[in-house]
Amino acid sequence: MRTTSNNVLAWRDFQPHIHGSAFVAPTAVVIGNTMIGPDSSIWFGTVIRGDVHEIRIGARTNIQDNSVVHVTGGKYGTYIGSDVTVGHRAIIHACTLEKGCFIGMGAVVMDGAVVQSGAMVAANAMITPGKTVLSGELWAGSPARPLRQLSQEERKSFSVITRKYIDLCQEYRTLLGYTA
Repeated sequence: MRTTSNNVLAWRDFQPHIHGSAFVAPTAVVIGNTMIGPDSSIWFGTVIRGDVHEIRIGARTNIQDNSVVHVTGGKYGTYIGSDVTVGHRAIIHACTLEKGCFIGMGAVVMDGAVVQSGAMVAANAMITPGKTVLSGELWAGSPARPLRQLSQEERKSFSVITRKYIDLCQEYRTLLGYTA
């Protein structure tokens, strides 16, 4: 992964570990105790700040423009599974997003919350501390509450979005001259 000292920063004794096939946009910032898996993408203006706890991001996950991923010192890291989509301008704070879930644009997921595999958080929803969004559920509102069960078609669309972002990641890596 080609990085610059301007956007991938060590913090104390922690250097971010970014898989060679991942894409970190030139205006994104990745700091400290952070691991980003294969074919994942961190888009323009996003901040991934693992300064006071750890952040782990799985494979094929996309964190879209202007999002913030942070932690709570001494209490909660942030754990994002594989095949997760995080929409533009989301805030992911000291929580767990299990594999294959979908977080809508402008959503906020707070400390100790869990979004289970195959669940969806609607755009602009706020998942308050300690809540669990169960697999197959759509939560909306602020504070968010269960709205309904997702259809099979909706859940299948998550993998289509993931595939599109993997392709876009590879295209940007080529355009910007990133090498594995």
